[in-house]
Amino acid sequence: MNPINHVAIIMDGNGRGGLKNKKSRNAGHRAGLNTVESIIKETLKYNIKYLTLYTFSTENWKRPKKEILFLFNLLESFLTNKLDELIRNGIRLKIIGEKKMFSKKLKNLLKKAEKKTSINKKLQINLALNYGSKNEIINSLKIINSLKKKITQKNIEKNLYTKNIPDPDLLIRTGNTKRLSNF
Repeated sequence: MNPINHVAIIMDGNGRGGLKNKKSRNAGHRAGLNTVESIIKETLKYNIKYLTLYTFSTENWKRPKKEILFLFNLLESFLTNKLDELIRNGIRLKIIGEKKMFSKKLKNLLKKAEKKTSINKKLQINLALNYGSKNEIINSLKIINSLKKKITQKNIEKNLYTKNIPDPDLLIRTGNTKRLSNF
C-alpha cells in the first residue's frame, strides 16, 4: 500500500516561468496545465487517493484582468475537453473555495463537473479556486453563526471547504519545487 494518501501542490511560478523562458505569462500558465496532466497520471499510477491543486487564490484577483480571463478560459477549456477522461479514469473533482465571483458559465461548468464525477473513487482532485485559508475559516464561522451553534473546533472543521479531506502527506510548491512539509 502506498504510504502517501494526499499530495497538495501550490501552483506558483508558472507565469514567471513563461517570462523567464522569453515567452508570455500565459504561455507559462499553459505549460503549467500540461504539468498538471502529468501529475494526475502519476498520482493515478501510484494510487494516491487525494490530489489538491491550489490554482487560484483569493489574492490572485489582483492580477491583470486579461491574465485572469486567460486562466479561467484555460480552466473552462480543460474541463470541457477532459471531463469524459476524468470520468473514465475514476477521478472525482471537488472545488474548494468561494465560487460566487466566477462567471455564470464557469460556475455551471464546475457544478456539472463535480456532479458528473461525484461517484468516482479512484482519485479525488480538490481544485482550490478563489481559495484562501483565512476566507475558509471566516466562511465556516459565518455558517456556524447562521445556525446559532457554538464556536468549537469540531463545528469549525465541520463547515470548512476541506471537510472530509485528509491533511496532505506531502505539500509541494511549484516555482521553486521546495517541499513545504513531508510525510
